[in-house]
Amino acid sequence: MNIFVLCTCRCGSTTFIRASEHITNYTAAHESRTNKLGLDRFNYPINHIEADNRLSWLLGRLDRHYGDNAFYVHLRREDTATAQSFVKRYDGGIIKAYRDMGILMRLHPKTDPLAVSLDYCNTVNSNIEH
Repeated sequence: MNIFVLCTCRCGSTTFIRASEHITNYTAAHESRTNKLGLDRFNYPINHIEADNRLSWLLGRLDRHYGDNAFYVHLRREDTATAQSFVKRYDGGIIKAYRDMGILMRLHPKTDPLAVSLDYCNTVNSNIEH
């Protein structure tokens, strides 16, 4: 059984994996297959715990690959605190990908960064809840 930690990012996933590394009958990693394509993207070891915020965009494929052989953890941090953390890193990472030529397109450059970050949190958490 594999365990997937789904989250927005900026919510403790790295710490969760560091703690999980002490579990003796599971391996654990953080964003370990982000550079893979196709089926290789989901080729995690058996009895593995993986935290990767990008998996929230790949849930259909993840379910098709693992079906009932997976357990999902939705790791959450209060949305405003998470969004404020994204604002501090607004020019890089997943929040930049979300707003610049990624999910949102032609967003006015003066759009409030906190509003964009909250929108991202709402989108990702809604995907996971679904």
